[in-house]
Amino acid sequence: MHRITLIPGDGVGPEITEATKKCLEATGVEIDWEILDAGENVIEKYGTPLPRDVLESIKKNRVALKGPITTPVAKGFRSVNVALRRKLNLYACLRPYKSYKGVRSRYENVDLVVVRENTEDLYAGIEFRKDSEEAKELIDVIKRLKKAEIREDSGISIKPISESASRRIVKFAFEYALKNERKKVTAIHKANIMKHSDGLFLDTAREVAREYEGRIAFEDRIVDNMAMQLVQKPEIYDVLVLPNLYGDIISDLCAGLVGGLGVAPGANIGDEIAIFEPTHGSAPKYKGMNKVNPCGMILSSVLMLKHLGEAEAAKKLEDAVASVIAEGRYVTYDLKPTPDDPTAVGTKEMAEAIIARM
Repeated sequence: MHRITLIPGDGVGPEITEATKKCLEATGVEIDWEILDAGENVIEKYGTPLPRDVLESIKKNRVALKGPITTPVAKGFRSVNVALRRKLNLYACLRPYKSYKGVRSRYENVDLVVVRENTEDLYAGIEFRKDSEEAKELIDVIKRLKKAEIREDSGISIKPISESASRRIVKFAFEYALKNERKKVTAIHKANIMKHSDGLFLDTAREVAREYEGRIAFEDRIVDNMAMQLVQKPEIYDVLVLPNLYGDIISDLCAGLVGGLGVAPGANIGDEIAIFEPTHGSAPKYKGMNKVNPCGMILSSVLMLKHLGEAEAAKKLEDAVASVIAEGRYVTYDLKPTPDDPTAVGTKEMAEAIIARM
């Protein structure tokens, strides 16, 4: 019996969460769900979208399955996802991207894994507002230390990259490659320009790679060149390890290679705790419409089953998803030849079709 925290989220989160929950139960794996709410729906009650009992539950159970949660743009709470990663030290964002027959894409047989560092880089949130006293002071300090000119009307973000966090995420990528019988790790950076941040990431990656020499191949690529190469020849890459910002961008590029975020699972993992969630947003405009594709979250639950040691159930569920998508009959509108196809089914009906294949 696995005790798991379940966070339905907001927007379309509750619908795809319920679909995923039913699919998981159909695998036969025994799960004791602890269901807790987070997101916009609970702000009025708790004064925060991330109540304390949600954190305590995840810490206790060590595994959580989470639906998407809305992040306000340029206002309000910064991000529930970012807060969870920080408070629970979920330093590795794991996102596998795999082609499924029946999903519209310009590519076939893509099989990539993105490992993104979660805790630092520009997403560390060390920012200074334009015209603030802190920004003015920092500009003066930089002028004095670096003899560099920064415009007085600048907002400033700080990009910290540490040796310890770089070593930890690169080691995670190599260990994942070993465990999952992958052949190569590619470190992605901009060390030709940012020599003391990205340069440190690259130097550390090379040091870690030496520990796996003869077992896992290693190479590095400059991030802009990597974006081009992934579009031209994704088949030559395997596991990609990146600092936070590049990881976010390249993740979405890789999702585009396999047909979009609707079939893109994700996980945020630390040494002791793991949260599994789809990579797409909460799509509030579709809330309650039984319309959206549940596969991103169902495939995230496949990752969770593997994490729990339930490999057979994970394969059974993934095979069922692949079968339903390939047939193309009981799929949501985004998986049809055209979005207005009248034969498209809803979230609930697609989940039922997946369950019927197990």
